[in-house]
Amino acid sequence: MKRIDESKGLIKGLESLSNWLARQRGLPIVVGIVFVILGGALEFVNIFVDNTIIEVLEVSCRTFGLVTALIGFALLEPLG
Repeated sequence: MKRIDESKGLIKGLESLSNWLARQRGLPIVVGIVFVILGGALEFVNIFVDNTIIEVLEVSCRTFGLVTALIGFALLEPLG
């Protein structure tokens, strides 16, 4: 773990990600909302097609959207 903690590439990457997210504070929330809407559209399509793959995509999109939006809400305050 010490090797990972002292990794200059990882530290630089996390710092640049943090700076980028600080400038784009609402982006994770918007991405999450888009994925939830996409999941709803896939559910509507699945009503008529009744395909297992579409059902898996629907659940995946909604779950990813909710998690992304919740992480975005959690990061709003710390990223200032």
